[in-house]
Amino acid sequence: MSRSLSRSASLREEDELRLPRPPGLIRRFWSRHPVAADVVIALTCLLLSVVPATLFAPNRSVRGDTVSIIDVSSLAISITITIMVVSACALLLRRRQWPFAAFVAAYVLALAYLFLLEPAGGPLLLVASYTLAVYRSTRAAWIGLAIGIGSLTLLSLLLQLTGTITLQIALNGVLGQLTLALIGTLIGVNVGGRKRYLEAVIGRSRQLLVERDQQGQIAAAAERARIAREMHDIVSHSLTVIVALSEGAAATEDRGQARAASDAAADTARGALTEMRSMLGVLRDGGADVPLAPSEPLDPRATVAAAQRAGYPITFTVSGKAEVSAATRHAVGRIVQEGVTNAMRHAPTANMIAVRIEYSASHLVVAIDNDGVVSATSDSGFGLRGLHERATHAGGHVRSHSTGAGRWSLRAELPVQAGQGQDDVTHVERIGRDL
Repeated sequence: MSRSLSRSASLREEDELRLPRPPGLIRRFWSRHPVAADVVIALTCLLLSVVPATLFAPNRSVRGDTVSIIDVSSLAISITITIMVVSACALLLRRRQWPFAAFVAAYVLALAYLFLLEPAGGPLLLVASYTLAVYRSTRAAWIGLAIGIGSLTLLSLLLQLTGTITLQIALNGVLGQLTLALIGTLIGVNVGGRKRYLEAVIGRSRQLLVERDQQGQIAAAAERARIAREMHDIVSHSLTVIVALSEGAAATEDRGQARAASDAAADTARGALTEMRSMLGVLRDGGADVPLAPSEPLDPRATVAAAQRAGYPITFTVSGKAEVSAATRHAVGRIVQEGVTNAMRHAPTANMIAVRIEYSASHLVVAIDNDGVVSATSDSGFGLRGLHERATHAGGHVRSHSTGAGRWSLRAELPVQAGQGQDDVTHVERIGRDL
């Protein structure tokens, strides 16, 4: 069950990565059945290696009991080498996990072949050298080849000097095993290098897929935060103005003033609906190049006019003039909107709401002060949090705090574009409440 699940997960991953099918029917079969491949390789090496292990031709010119001793010795050597062959071939069943063990066993068996009086060998060293290069590294394969052949040559020389084997046997053994080891190493280096390269490419592709998903999640979270900010600014301000106008219309006995307040509430509601339709239209039809802010920044004067229609006393002052970016203009409009909305909500009996925008050579300041606070505001609210995010996006910061005696101050400082001329003309608008 778990094997089928892992296979289906692998197929889904290959489909996601759009990997091509591996070439060759036989190669695909062995790659999907590694255990069967290792069993076939082990049995083949056993068949080709166990027969030479039984070849021992003693010198029959020896007389008497010496012949019997040599026969017994040859039988013992043959049995010992046969056991070593079986053990080394058994290690091939775990060659992918233990390549060093299979490699060392192959060289030990190559040394044991030197004790045979007939040239003998097998493909074990070829398979072990190939395995080390594929399942470890190219560096390990070449170092293993140098150490293995060097050790085999040294031991063959010692055995020849002591008279245990002849020079011909030593040369045949070393050259034969060197040929097998070199062929296996060369093939393994080629296959192993390609295997590791493909693994690196596929690993990088997986990493890119993960990063793509993460970037998508980050973009979705940022978009949700932007939508929440826009919805809060639109709904909160508009509803606050509508509530104030509705309460004023209900409290007055003058039918003309009540009608005017109702008309103003309807106009405010229609404006909010238009703004929400514009935002929802961007969400439905916009592509990847849709800006993160509405195309037209909110005019602070519209916010002040809406508060004036609701009957709140407001002064609006603009000092200086500078060219600023669209993101900064949008931030200014929303900061004024949120500050005035908070003043209307938390200071319904305010006698003063002062809105100031001051431009200088390097930055602009938006300041909103009011009195008559009857309920404390919190920095954890969505509105103030949105203001901090907007100011940070524009490269500035916002500070909101109580100044005592029921007064509240909100101050935002944003950068302006460098190199723009300044205008020292001061424009002041003052709007009062009709009592």
